[in-house]
Amino acid sequence: MILAVTGGTGFVGARLIDRAVAAGHSVRALTRRPQPPRTGVTWIEGTLADPGVLASGADATVHVAGVVNTDRAGFIAGNVEGTRAVLTAAKAAGVHRFVHVSSLSAREPQLSNYGWSKRKGERLVEASALDWTIVRPTGVYGPGDTELRDMFRMARYGLALLPPRGRVSLIEVDDLAALLLALAERGGARAIYEADDGASLTHAELAQAIGAAVGRRVLSLHLPRALLSLAAALDTRFRGTDAKLTPDRVGYLCHPDWTADPALRPPADLWQARTPLANGLAATASWYRAHGLL
Repeated sequence: MILAVTGGTGFVGARLIDRAVAAGHSVRALTRRPQPPRTGVTWIEGTLADPGVLASGADATVHVAGVVNTDRAGFIAGNVEGTRAVLTAAKAAGVHRFVHVSSLSAREPQLSNYGWSKRKGERLVEASALDWTIVRPTGVYGPGDTELRDMFRMARYGLALLPPRGRVSLIEVDDLAALLLALAERGGARAIYEADDGASLTHAELAQAIGAAVGRRVLSLHLPRALLSLAAALDTRFRGTDAKLTPDRVGYLCHPDWTADPALRPPADLWQARTPLANGLAATASWYRAHGLL
């Protein structure tokens, strides 16, 4: 197959390209900047606003790219209008198979601008005439991730500052990439899938699992929403676009259940998560150490 991929220079998209090339597929990957040559990959210069000839000759488009930390206008530009442009490019190129990476936050769009924008993007995909599938991952982690780095760093000092009590699940990045590739290869199902590794954890249990990955026992402290909002304002002020806790994420984090709905998990004959949480967190910690990030 020839796959058109957005987000190919990012965390999830890069893993998807690795798997696709290893499986013998060719990839056309969107990029804003020049990339080193790679066997099996054709880099297509463009942006989400103007994907150009990305989908030309492709059998399927996998839309991974999106924005996670910006203002409402930025979320509209990246996650709504960007999705619209990629859909238009796929249709113009005669590509019928479209795999769209959304977010579990789209399930509760009233909680954050990010979740609202992802749900808006989903609606565009659902309204298209393409052979589409939408994937809502839970928290994605693994070697190369930076979103959980602050939790790993705190765990090294035996501390976890957590949102109000709730449950969460994760998915390892290579498992998510395997699902996206399987959906691009198979086609035929207009469905929304929620994807995690099947392990439902309290926030405190996740903190202890991260502590085990760095060799420390962790004290978990649940913060009320007001304190989270203050911390988000400070993080945004001092780290700007690098902030991991933003005001927009506070409402999302305070929601009590961010685990995949079992009824919406992908069919077992299509895909199953392969990475146990403990193994994935240990590999992530090792990657942080190797890159001087822990």
